[in-house]
Amino acid sequence: MRFTAQDLVVRYPGHGRAALDRVSMDVPDGSLYAVLGPNGSGKSTLLKALLGVVPAAAGAARVDGRDVSAWSRRDLARAVGVVAQAEAIAFPLTVREMVAMGRYPWLGPLGAEGDRDRAAIARALEHCDVADLAGRDVMTLSGGELQRARIARALAQEPRALVLDEPTASLDIRHEMAILELLRASADQGMTVLVVTHGLDLAARFADHMLLLADGRVTAEGPPAAVMESAVLAEVYRWPLAVATDPATGTPRVTPLRRPPPPGA
Repeated sequence: MRFTAQDLVVRYPGHGRAALDRVSMDVPDGSLYAVLGPNGSGKSTLLKALLGVVPAAAGAARVDGRDVSAWSRRDLARAVGVVAQAEAIAFPLTVREMVAMGRYPWLGPLGAEGDRDRAAIARALEHCDVADLAGRDVMTLSGGELQRARIARALAQEPRALVLDEPTASLDIRHEMAILELLRASADQGMTVLVVTHGLDLAARFADHMLLLADGRVTAEGPPAAVMESAVLAEVYRWPLAVATDPATGTPRVTPLRRPPPPGA
């Protein structure tokens, strides 16, 4: 499944500056594609525009070659699993019940689970290391446990693509690495994975392609080695930093430096 944007413009009412200003991107089928940038750069808005959640003022957002507006919400939900940055949980439910909600696009409101549904739910629980929490009320989970349950719900859909906004937020090192390795393996098996993250080093380690946004515009796009340049990152993040090759992974690693004192200080 391929996601593309062409000269995409998104504006929010009451804001003078466009949230996205002529953004173009191409997420190849079966790739892990990372979107990066500082706070307020338009990362989450880009995901929402690609999914048809916010309208485009100009340009186009396409899913598998079709304008996103041409997709029915049910067909899009079957094809794309989504993990938003945050969500409100309005009523008590167990972890297993939350993950089972991922089967809703296939079952509908009154459909009963079949063998395939139960197998998909069990696999998702296991892959996200929440099988032992299946009977727990989600309201009792830690932030990291809840995040893993939400990712499991998206995987239970058996989608062709995953779109995730800060999927490793609140996770400890073990679970952060486990989720990223799971996303990498999913892409290697043909699933398209589009992820927003602030983790520059881990994005460089796991992603095939990276898009760097600043003030709603594309600053750089390409493989990690092409995007992770110290001068470009320092300008975008407005902080001095150095980029070197990590000897353990062979991928770019970012080190923030101390800001020099102002003249005369």
